[in-house]
Amino acid sequence: MSKGKVAIVTGSTSGIGLAVAKRLGSDGFTIIVNGLDHDKGAERVKEMVADGVDAIYHGFDVTDEKAVTDNVTAIGNKYGKIDALINNAGGLGGRSRFEEMTTEFYRGVMALNLDSVFFASRAAIPFLKKGDNPTIINYTSNAGWNAGGPGAGMYGTSKAAVHTITRALAKDLAEYGIRVNAVSPGTIDTDFHIGIKSTKPEVFKSWANNIMLKRLGQPEDVAGVVSFLVSPDAGFLTAETIQIGGGQALGI
Repeated sequence: MSKGKVAIVTGSTSGIGLAVAKRLGSDGFTIIVNGLDHDKGAERVKEMVADGVDAIYHGFDVTDEKAVTDNVTAIGNKYGKIDALINNAGGLGGRSRFEEMTTEFYRGVMALNLDSVFFASRAAIPFLKKGDNPTIINYTSNAGWNAGGPGAGMYGTSKAAVHTITRALAKDLAEYGIRVNAVSPGTIDTDFHIGIKSTKPEVFKSWANNIMLKRLGQPEDVAGVVSFLVSPDAGFLTAETIQIGGGQALGI
């Protein structure tokens, strides 16, 4: 049983997930770091512990139903509760136009972005019921509204589903005092964009011109909002999706 707050952050060995894990760690949460690169996971935990954060690593694939259920249940049993589940893991999963899209690709993208949220949330609910100001945070995207760019239609579809499952979970769990919200990051300077950043850096930099605040987002911009959403200050917020994009969603 843990007296402090416990947060699981999936996909947290790099990028936005790592920034969120570090921020919640500085807020006093015990952090469960998750990823697939076990060496990197061990290194991230070492860094956090050096900064005074109570952190441990659980390496599992968020698309693997049994692995998710087993790990989340083990975490909940160890600490006696879960206070925050941050369903950060997800991704583009590649690009494919619908005409040549394979069923395997379709299912892979949906598994990464939607199944992962369902598996982790379902497993965490019994322990969130025992939590302090219990909260689930999901990640959607502008692509959930505009259907994404060329070849990213399935990514957009999966993120639209995350928007809806966030509201559905919020309805389902309100009676237990469990809040469920989503964040929708805009263009954040992470390895998510490594392809274009390395091959066409001038194009990557030009994206800031389409953002009202004239800059790309940083992982810490997302981490600050997540920190707020899991705090008592957001105690009357549920079923919401917060855009974190410097006004990008409105266009200019």
